[in-house]
Amino acid sequence: MKNGVWEIVPSPEDKSMVTSKWLYKIKHATNGSIDKYKERFVARGFSQQEGFDYEETFSPTSWYTTICSLISLETLLGWNLHQMDVNIAFLNETIDEEVYIDQTLGFEVKDIKTYVSILKK
Repeated sequence: MKNGVWEIVPSPEDKSMVTSKWLYKIKHATNGSIDKYKERFVARGFSQQEGFDYEETFSPTSWYTTICSLISLETLLGWNLHQMDVNIAFLNETIDEEVYIDQTLGFEVKDIKTYVSILKK
């Protein structure tokens, strides 16, 4: 079974599994009524070991002092400042390591329960 994010494959003997789960949240409007339902799929990568399951990690973060320094340079040098929101920049990036997760709830292949999902993105 294939999709764009994972593929169902036989469970490898020498690889560790990453557990996963779906998180659900109800967003409410200001008057208390239900505005929308949100869900998020989370692979719990904290169970992996550096050097065995992966070589390096990268998380796009910025420090407050860095942002203040850039705004100061922008003002001092007359640069144009632009803001953008990058919520899903790394969601569609292919990964180099082999990351195996248990079959995702709701997407299980019923006749082959011993299989797992290998993440592609």
